[in-house]
Amino acid sequence: MISTNKQPDEPAVPPRSTLLEQAEELLRGEALQAVEPLSREATRQMLHELRVHQIELEMQNEELRRTQTELADERARYFDLYDMAPVGYLTVGETGLILQANLTAAILLGMARGALTKQPLSRFILKADQDIYYLCRRQLIETGKPQACELQMVKHDGTQCWVNLTATYALGNTGTPMLRMALTEITQSKKMAAVIEESEACYRSPAVCRSRSTGGGTGSIYPDPP
Repeated sequence: MISTNKQPDEPAVPPRSTLLEQAEELLRGEALQAVEPLSREATRQMLHELRVHQIELEMQNEELRRTQTELADERARYFDLYDMAPVGYLTVGETGLILQANLTAAILLGMARGALTKQPLSRFILKADQDIYYLCRRQLIETGKPQACELQMVKHDGTQCWVNLTATYALGNTGTPMLRMALTEITQSKKMAAVIEESEACYRSPAVCRSRSTGGGTGSIYPDPP
């Protein structure tokens, strides 16, 4: 027996080319409706607004150039005041690691500035003066008051130098404690002080100087005249 039920016909789908043509026709119609002739006054108002907007952009560009120039000047001043300062500057974390150093500090310690980062400052302190540095650092952290001390440091090549270390306590942008230190080399001052001290000792007790003499000289700290 043949079924008499007939499936409804599916709606016919227009070809893609036909849909594309219809879409383009609709778009042209919308564009024609959107574009209306402008009156003279509306045109003048639109030109005025465009000119105002152009002036605003020019002013913003000029302000941007001025800001960039000021930033460049600030960077130059920072370089002169910080990197080229005659004193070595260090920023040390609460754990004792170097976080930042200027060029003078890098030259003083005989290492590239980038290589100093994350190095413990105690590495560059003479072993005999470690306690001086430890006490100075501990008092700074405990009291928050500036501290100063004189100690001997060891450069990267092993040579030693005398340094006056001054330190202050500060908080970073995130509230992290940090120690800001200034290193001033005083090696020549120490040598001169030693010479003066020995000279005064010889003046007070010539016998001491004669006992120190090893070449049959007069015992003076200065070389014998020719």
